[in-house]
Parts: sequence; structure tokens; C-alpha cells
Amino acid sequence: MTELETRSAMVAVIGAPNAGKSTLVNALVGAKVSIVTQKVQTTRARVRGILADGDAQLVFIDTPGIFAPKRRLDRAMVAAAWDGLDGADQTLLIVDAPSYLAGENERGQAGKSRADTDRIIDGLEKSERKAVLALNKIDDIAIPNLLALAQSLNERGVFTGTFMISAKNGDGLKDIKAFLLEKAPKGPWLYPEDQLSDISDRLMAAEVTREKLFLRLHQELPYDSTVETDDWKETKKGIRIEQTIYVARESQKGIVLGKGGATLKIIGQAAREELTELLGVPAHLFIHVKVREGWANEGARLRNIGLDVVD
Repeated sequence: MTELETRSAMVAVIGAPNAGKSTLVNALVGAKVSIVTQKVQTTRARVRGILADGDAQLVFIDTPGIFAPKRRLDRAMVAAAWDGLDGADQTLLIVDAPSYLAGENERGQAGKSRADTDRIIDGLEKSERKAVLALNKIDDIAIPNLLALAQSLNERGVFTGTFMISAKNGDGLKDIKAFLLEKAPKGPWLYPEDQLSDISDRLMAAEVTREKLFLRLHQELPYDSTVETDDWKETKKGIRIEQTIYVARESQKGIVLGKGGATLKIIGQAAREELTELLGVPAHLFIHVKVREGWANEGARLRNIGLDVVD
């Protein structure tokens, strides 16, 4: 195809923590480009997922959830989310519909989700930026309630289109993909046809291990943990990968290790199996656990996980 025949668009995907942004991007791209767990604020850096369809290419920018930041890590994550809008052709706001509706009568996470979403809409409104609205997790919500929510949010005058979807089950994704493809302007593709993501192999490997860590310990381990890939060597037997899991306290190190190292062994095995599948060669993974109090406020740690440092 010549440049004149092709179309491309950058689509920034934003929303409150745990709204389903990464699940949606993975579903639209048709491959796992972002990790997904039941913990909020799983995505920390911007990840681009790339979809090629006919003459058009969509580059989805999966951003961290936007919330009221406290730590330096939090500020860097929120800044990464808003920065993801720069240069985007379309902005897609994902709303966790059940949590937003529950915010009218409940406290806790649901109320926070509603407040975070309203804060995002305020930001779009102040910056005079238009967006496409996607009400997610609609499976068990009555249609009248969904319609009332869509009407209420559209009264803000920010949205150019509204979709009701289930990113997990695939409902409504065909329509939203067709809408975004149709809006893509003429221009050259931004990535090769067979590329699905812009994340580096080292960061991808760290993200896979972090996902397994969260999935295994989501009840016991708070957000005071991160994973870095320290070394990456191609050998005749595959790829040797050395990583470090950083935690904030000595007690958390014991949680990650487990009795006799059993928990870390399970996490490492799960990560090793997925990395072998993703890389197409045997992954020989070696994981260390270190205590580093205050790592979430260290510029070096934040840069290593793909974030720009925000003071």
C-alpha cells in the first residue's frame, strides 16, 4: 500500500483505575500487550497496542488509571496518563459502569471510582478535549440504568460518541472498533504491519512477572512492590533473564518468598511459562527479592519501569 492509501490514528485510552482499559486494549489488538489483574492501578506506564485492519492502523495508548496521586510513583503514573493524550487523534474514556452507579449509594472503592471518573471528565472539559465514551462491564446492569447513565454523562458536552461494552466478554467491541477505524485520518502507518506493541522485551518480561506476583498475592501484598529486569542474555539454550522484585518492607519479602521459597517458585514458574510462549524460545528466569524502602519515590526505580519522573 502507498502512503496515500493508508490511514492511521493514535487512540489514547483513559479512565479511573480498574475501569478495564488494559482488558479492552488487549481485546481490540487481539493479543496480550498489557497485564491485567484484579488490583486497581496495575498499569503503571503507557503501553501502545497496535491494530492493523485493512488499510487502517490504530495505535491504542493504554494509560495508567487517573486518580488523586500521593506518592511520587502515583504522580508519575497520573502524569503518564494525561501525557498519553498529547498527539492523540482520538481519546477513549472507559467508565466502570457498575462502580460509577454504585457510587451514588456506597462508600469505598465504588465511590472513589465515581470521583476519579468525574475528575477526568472535568479535566477533559477544562482542556476542551473531546472524547468517545465507553461504558464498560455492562453485563449485569439493567438497560434503563445504562441509558440514564449515558444521558447524564453526555450532558457534560464532552463526548462525540457513546458505546456500551463488555471488554471481558467482547460485547460491543465490533462497533467501537469500526467507529475508531472510520475516524482514522489518511496517513502512513506508524508501525510495521506485524508489530503488536512498542514495549521492550526487558520491560515486557518485568511486567509478566509483576502480573504473576499480583495474581498470586493480591490479597496479601499491597502496591509497595515492583519488578525490574536486571540482565537479558541470549544463549544456545534460550534466553537467560535475571530480575529483581523490590518490596518496601522486610515482612513483604517473606510474603513474596513464602515458606522455603515456595511462593516465589510458583510465581517464577508461571512467569517462565508465559515468557517462553511469548518469546518462542525457552526462558530461563532467575528472580531475586530485595527490600528497598521508599522505592516508589526513587527516580531511578520509576525510570526503570518506564515512567517519567515527576517531582
